[in-house]
Amino acid sequence: MPKDAAVEEFAGLVRALKARDGRSYEALGRRLSVSASTLHRYCSGATVPEEFGVVDRLALLCGADEEERRALEAAWTEADRARRRAAAPVPSPTPVPAASPAPHPEPSAPEPGPGLSPAPDPGPAPGAPRSRRAARAPLLVAAAVALVVLALAAALLGHPTRTGSAAAPAPAPPARTADPLPFTWTVGSQLWQGDCGHTYLVDRAPQAVAPPPVTADARAWAGAHGAVHGGEALVRLSLQGRSASTAVVLHALHVRVVGRAEPPPWNAYRMGEGCGGAVTPRHFAVDLDRPRPLARPVDGLDASGAEVRTIPAVSFPYKVTSSDPEELLVSARTAICDCRWYLELEWSAGGRSGTARITDGGKPFRTSGTGGRPAYAYDSAEGRWITDSESGQNG
Repeated sequence: MPKDAAVEEFAGLVRALKARDGRSYEALGRRLSVSASTLHRYCSGATVPEEFGVVDRLALLCGADEEERRALEAAWTEADRARRRAAAPVPSPTPVPAASPAPHPEPSAPEPGPGLSPAPDPGPAPGAPRSRRAARAPLLVAAAVALVVLALAAALLGHPTRTGSAAAPAPAPPARTADPLPFTWTVGSQLWQGDCGHTYLVDRAPQAVAPPPVTADARAWAGAHGAVHGGEALVRLSLQGRSASTAVVLHALHVRVVGRAEPPPWNAYRMGEGCGGAVTPRHFAVDLDRPRPLARPVDGLDASGAEVRTIPAVSFPYKVTSSDPEELLVSARTAICDCRWYLELEWSAGGRSGTARITDGGKPFRTSGTGGRPAYAYDSAEGRWITDSESGQNG
């Protein structure tokens, strides 16, 4: 993605935050549940985050105040617009419709000669437009209906008919709106393992599929191709309380499958072979092939130092406030199902409790198995998608 002034300005603010904190990319990445390489790309301007939530959490970790966070959000908004402009596909030219032939003018009546009386108006000629008469007709009908309604209303109320004297209807009581949730949440649904390994199912031939995007542009790429997560979907749920003094208690995370079908017979396109990484974030593992899938908490691992360190899994109940946000990562896998599903988060705060439904922009998440589907990887040297057999021959 070519950089511009907005991207450079945003990257400079992120670098300043990282320098102020003093921790390494690995250490900050662990707190943000992103890899060190992803955080480095944010700081260098090579990538703009798809969502502001991860940047806001970085600002909180680095001690930024409200004014700095507002400036950071404004810079991210401009940089995100630049990223979207760079990733937007070129629209196809729209055909211009042929111009309609101009109507023939109607012949005018001849002027009466000397001593002759004007001919009587025969009315509109057959087939001629009656725009003036047609324009008056709806007004006359509407006026007649209004008079009838007014007369009936006066008769029912026992008052004589007087124009403009009808009583105005009583205003309807305002509808009661539900109280807002005591926390905010955002979802990232186009994530890749280690920011490089992922598979999509696409109903297109290899020649009609664009090269793999960078992770930040995955949503635009998947949307343009109608792609479905193949084998695994990673969903990041970012939560933040609305108040610093009142904590929101998160009690449980549930998985609801709302649709099961055979995986579509589409081609599988691998975005990469998986690059691993020094940090494996803690997450919730979901087996969608089970009759009643559960969100099972799994420890993370940190191998960036001399020893492998365990990152403890999220243990419910868990608290969040405006100054102490939390991020939950869900890994939903399937081998045999084209599954549509969503999450439910149980919460309580300030004497209230409820369940928040977590969806992908109002729609269920979708994950499909890839078994038996033709698989392709992108050969950057040749600039095309190749099969595993072609890869072996070329190697």
